[in-house]
Amino acid sequence: MIRLYKIRDYNFILVLLLAVISTMGILLVGSADAELQLRQIMGVMLGFGVMVFLSLIDYSWILNMYYYIYAVMLFLLALVLLVGVMTNGAARWVNIGGFQFQPTELCKILMIMFLAAWFMKHERNISSFSTIAQAVILAGIPLVMILRQPDLKNTITMTVIFSLMYFAAGLEYKKIGIILLIIIPVVLILFLLITQTNLPIVDDYQKERIMTFMEPNNEEYSESAMQQENSIMAIGSGQLTGKGLNNNSVSSANKGNFIAEIQNDFIFAVAGEELGFAGCFFIILLLFMIVLQCFITGKNAKDLSGTLVCYGVGSLIAVQSFINISVATGMLPNTGTTLPFVSYGLTSIVSLYIGMGMVLNIGLQKKQYYEMDRLYIGTPAEGYKETY
Repeated sequence: MIRLYKIRDYNFILVLLLAVISTMGILLVGSADAELQLRQIMGVMLGFGVMVFLSLIDYSWILNMYYYIYAVMLFLLALVLLVGVMTNGAARWVNIGGFQFQPTELCKILMIMFLAAWFMKHERNISSFSTIAQAVILAGIPLVMILRQPDLKNTITMTVIFSLMYFAAGLEYKKIGIILLIIIPVVLILFLLITQTNLPIVDDYQKERIMTFMEPNNEEYSESAMQQENSIMAIGSGQLTGKGLNNNSVSSANKGNFIAEIQNDFIFAVAGEELGFAGCFFIILLLFMIVLQCFITGKNAKDLSGTLVCYGVGSLIAVQSFINISVATGMLPNTGTTLPFVSYGLTSIVSLYIGMGMVLNIGLQKKQYYEMDRLYIGTPAEGYKETY
């Protein structure tokens, strides 16, 4: 379970990047809502502690329990559907002993772990139609449960992550082409049905967000469009260096409460207004470097499961960052997606740090050591597969 590792193999660069971006998140959340800053600090400290602990536990030992991981994921999602707290028309939160958390955030990491182990087990037949069908069913069950909350954004996010991980697992290009030929027309038809008919395919508020993005000047959607318009103006008002953290400018979109949920969904608007283009660029650079470190670690992982965990966690951070920033800048409809390590949200932060703990442990078990073990000790690769 816990192994001895070489300290020189610990990815301190990744730890430093996480510390810097989390510190920026604490400052921005404090500027958006001072009352939440202490909770954000506690979330980061808890997340760091969990990350360091998990980084010392052999990830292979954890992934050997992949069906238990799957069962826990289904249990948490079922808990949301059964006793979830309704907020803004969706039940995504669960209260236990006065503590409120969002199980879907943790389930995103659990799904990555499960898929990595499952793809490892089925590596030899990864492109067979039977394996594809099994994977779609296993991934589809939790995705449907997430959609039922309803939580369309996380359903789409995890569908993308599932697709990227399957591609990285070695799915043949021919099969990818066949799947795309099926999916693309279906998506286009659904989009036309949502926008051109009154069929109840999505919830009213979800349709309103899509129509607001498509017709921002339509008076029917003007109130909804104001959220993103104010965000764009806030980002632009910061110019190169911003107005400064915790400024008291009368025209501040942050201090003037012109943007709802600015501490999480629109935290990038705070960064743009108060830190300017330079601050926004630095945040994007930090996120890019974190994703790059995940991919580099995955490339040097000792086996396929380690590679897929790293690629999955890195892709999750990349996709969420892209969606959050695109929404804040008006390039995508409002989805309510948080910016990794920056937005307020204790469940999101701790869950992401769990994923980073796995990445750090995978980095401690490099491919070069694995190949040396095979040369001098035997063939642990075959034994490892058999332990599933």
